[in-house]
Amino acid sequence: MSYIRIPKTRTMAYTAIPQESKTNINKAGEFLTQATYSTIGYQEALDLANRWRACHAYPINTFQATLRTKLKDYKGSPIVAQRLKRMPTVIDKLKRHPNMKLTTMQDIAGVRGIVEDIEDVYRIVKAYEENKNFPHDFVQKFDYVNTPRNADGYRSVHLVYKYVNKAYPNYDGLKVEIQIRTKLQHIWATAVETMGTFIGQALKTRQGDKEWLDFFAMVSEGFARIEGSSSLPRFTNLSHDEVYQTIASEERKLSVLDKMKSFSTVAINMGNNKAHAFHLITINYASKEVSVVSYNRDNYQQALLDYNQAEAKMPDNVDIALVSAGKIDTLKKAYPNLFLDLNEFEIHLHSMIAKGS
Repeated sequence: MSYIRIPKTRTMAYTAIPQESKTNINKAGEFLTQATYSTIGYQEALDLANRWRACHAYPINTFQATLRTKLKDYKGSPIVAQRLKRMPTVIDKLKRHPNMKLTTMQDIAGVRGIVEDIEDVYRIVKAYEENKNFPHDFVQKFDYVNTPRNADGYRSVHLVYKYVNKAYPNYDGLKVEIQIRTKLQHIWATAVETMGTFIGQALKTRQGDKEWLDFFAMVSEGFARIEGSSSLPRFTNLSHDEVYQTIASEERKLSVLDKMKSFSTVAINMGNNKAHAFHLITINYASKEVSVVSYNRDNYQQALLDYNQAEAKMPDNVDIALVSAGKIDTLKKAYPNLFLDLNEFEIHLHSMIAKGS
């Protein structure tokens, strides 16, 4: 794997864009959707896909630094986090979208800003849209706050850019997706992922039992009523009371709160609460254990190597992610799903059930 040392970044080296053609990179992604670990050529394809993912590290670091600066004076202590998409998730997305190519996937590099309310969501979005000095090429905007996804209730604003750096163009053209959401929207989205994991259904990608998908869509509607944001089209005719009554009824039917009580986890090997550049999180669903290994900025390549090696030998009941969000406490708030943490969601769910009882 070749590296590039970027000026003015201390001693940190970043992975270079693979020398292989995009056609070959896309073929590697397609191959991974059809092959298994024992298939001849699998490791070579996985190595190329990993290098393509890894080369997004410098652009994503640039975008998170910009977002952190923009949100510095916002109310409510906004959270900024970044992550490179997990390879099993990359492969699954390519399977679900056969026309998608690895080199055109827009969210391999993801930056997330979590703000206090709807007003601040659009304040920061406007700051990006009206910044004439922002050097990167705007690709697309997805406003799932003003127009939430009717199928599941997902709410967030996504801004997709192509990285551009005239002074140092090595990574030009790589895509980065910025997600801006409120704290309530974030609590909902991470709860969907966590509950989906516990009940063995891919609720995050709208795959699962209709009753579970409908329950979370209704909870999203409840959160929207609290925040004063747009309703899902299928729920616009419901009053506030009817929304909360339906949440209470569906919770009893699915025994959601009872299930949550059995999902307690044990955090091990958490290290200290000092700020680190990167965290490698391992989640063992069988033992319900979560461990974190933290890395300083200068150790990014080791973090990436450990990430790739762990993914390659990861059993079905274990998941792993390489993310960045500062201190462990901030990391837990940015990625409660990676800590199998449903506490905040449970608090808000209790509150809405009380309103509907």
